[in-house]
Amino acid sequence: MRLATFNLLHGRSLTDGLVNSDRLAAAVRALDADVLALQEVDRDQHRSGNLDLTAIAARALDAPQHRFAAALVGTPGEQFRPLRHDDDGHGEPCYGIGLISRHPVRSWHVTRLKPAPVRSPVYVPGPRGGLILLHDEPRVVLAAILDTPHGPLTVAATHLSFVPGWNARQLRQTVRALRALPAPRVLLGDLNLPAGPARLISGWHPLGRRPTYPSGQPRVQLDHILADRHALDQLPPVRAVTAPPSTVSDHRPLLVDLG
Repeated sequence: MRLATFNLLHGRSLTDGLVNSDRLAAAVRALDADVLALQEVDRDQHRSGNLDLTAIAARALDAPQHRFAAALVGTPGEQFRPLRHDDDGHGEPCYGIGLISRHPVRSWHVTRLKPAPVRSPVYVPGPRGGLILLHDEPRVVLAAILDTPHGPLTVAATHLSFVPGWNARQLRQTVRALRALPAPRVLLGDLNLPAGPARLISGWHPLGRRPTYPSGQPRVQLDHILADRHALDQLPPVRAVTAPPSTVSDHRPLLVDLG
């Protein structure tokens, strides 16, 4: 069973700055993941051709189970608002995360996380870049209870805040929420935390250690696959860990093979 997490950068290529559905599908297909968590995912956004990126990725993997969970309605960095309820935003541009599974899903579960209350400095590369103050965005955790060949498994996808300290708080909230779901439990996503702090704050076990950012010459691991230590022995052993280059995004995907 292959688990994977991938921050898509809404499917944009760094070579030409464009979003192409065929290129995105090929990049996802190359992962050959049985469970795939996606971050920075667009739905009905003009910048990504009004595509449903989660659905494209699910078709590429021939995965019958998938769901998109919007974190906000609108476009990040421009004009957006938090969701008013889980079904909000239909017919409007949305941005959030996705979770895809080749295995049957017993149930889906959504947990919403508030944005940091203050703006935070963020470095933006490029000639007009530098340190700028940005408002944080709402975040979301999307979990699914799966029926797998190895037994029931809770998997969850998220993308935590870039604000130092606030992402640690969100990670603790995420762990508490997932503890209400059946073990064994695995969290996949861009936590905006390096490997050491992610492990210490969560108390969960990293299934794979590889640098994932930036994609060209990765120096730090921001993307993680963590397993709750409770019932960890019920998971198959880790057979391989890779972070291959991709034709899209400024992150590399992280892949963990179990069993």
